[in-house]
Amino acid sequence: MNSVKEECTPLKREYDACFNRWYSNKYLKGDYHSDDCATLFAKYQECVMSALKEKNLNIAELQANVLGTDREQRSPEDAKS
Repeated sequence: MNSVKEECTPLKREYDACFNRWYSNKYLKGDYHSDDCATLFAKYQECVMSALKEKNLNIAELQANVLGTDREQRSPEDAKS
């Protein structure tokens, strides 16, 4: 699957490959704390955030924690009110 912006897709693929290696070679063997892919994730996240801003999406709304709140079960239209 491609990223939200075509320019982010190579970073996404690189991060996905790193994550899959980490998950298979470390996490499944008990190493839960290594951050082998943190730098790649940060670069990919920066690219995605830039793409979302270009699309005029409200980043704060996308990052809002709604689990366990009254907003969790509301439709997006109802949540605006």
